[in-house]
Amino acid sequence: MSKYWNNRVKNIIPYTPGEQPRNKKFIKLNTNENPYPPSPKVIEAIKNAVNADLKLYPDPASTLFREAAAVRYGVNPEQVFAGNGSDEILAFAFGAFFEDSGGAQTDAILFPDITYSFYPVYADLWSIPYRTIPLCNDFSINCDDYKTRCGGVIFPNPNAPTGIPIPLGDIISLAEHLEEQSKVLIVDEAYCAFGAQSAVPYIDKHKNLLTVHTMSKQMSLAGLRFGFAIGSKALIEGLYRIKDSFNSYPVDRLALFGATAAITDAAYYDDINRKVMETREQVAEELRAIGFNVMPSAANFILIQAPCISGADFFSALRERGILVRHFNKERISDFLRVTIGTDEEMDVFLCVCKEIIKN
Repeated sequence: MSKYWNNRVKNIIPYTPGEQPRNKKFIKLNTNENPYPPSPKVIEAIKNAVNADLKLYPDPASTLFREAAAVRYGVNPEQVFAGNGSDEILAFAFGAFFEDSGGAQTDAILFPDITYSFYPVYADLWSIPYRTIPLCNDFSINCDDYKTRCGGVIFPNPNAPTGIPIPLGDIISLAEHLEEQSKVLIVDEAYCAFGAQSAVPYIDKHKNLLTVHTMSKQMSLAGLRFGFAIGSKALIEGLYRIKDSFNSYPVDRLALFGATAAITDAAYYDDINRKVMETREQVAEELRAIGFNVMPSAANFILIQAPCISGADFFSALRERGILVRHFNKERISDFLRVTIGTDEEMDVFLCVCKEIIKN
């Protein structure tokens, strides 16, 4: 710990990203990347954007993308915000809509006890008090548990790392409750394209509802770093006030053109994401048949518990055999592993290795 660090840096516990191997080839099922390549239209758009205009700053408002996304989702461009990955947008949203402690009495924001582990990091970074709400015994989220006085609510739908979706009606009911308190509900829809219902159609009715999206999963662009949010004009303006106090140009020219091409090629992405969902169901069925506990999933991953072996040992055994998955050493899920859905060929290898491990 450096003597030059301030107290914020000394006290914060940073988010730990999934392993990105460099010197050894693995079947990589640990970071929820899409196993299929991006649309050819994306590659072509990025190639065409490599020209002399790179000497100029990009459009700070990402207008080209926002207009395309507005058409895709049936909203107005003023209701769309673009950023450097959904993680950046989530960080902006914490700063824009949740109150910091400020030495005064501030209601805590709420999120699940088992969820995306960046949420407590953002809360600590912005000095926002928070309280976690336990998942139900079946690992589902009960929105009624969040209908209390609070500083706002955030959770993913489907939740991560469980993959379990939340009924859309329950989300809208919670938005109505929070609206009475003038508090924001942020629904992180990073995995929504793989089987959950989006809350986007309700942003006009509920001005306190913000949905956050990433192109890393559903559009095979984890390497591009592009995300977007959809909400009321007032919420989007709040995000811009934070962005323009931090970095006016978070989206570069190549990312802007690539993301715009992606958002307009719904047919391609609907097809590959359907393949991911089909593979997910087949893998889950085969794992259950050999004794695994597999959580129901509407994401591009599954949360699994192997029979007769701890989560940590199962993680190590898979890694030794060239397969990377994600293990969270947290209460209630320490014996589970989160497994990204790969190609059929990758998942066949994964299944064979699983059978070998539990047999031994």
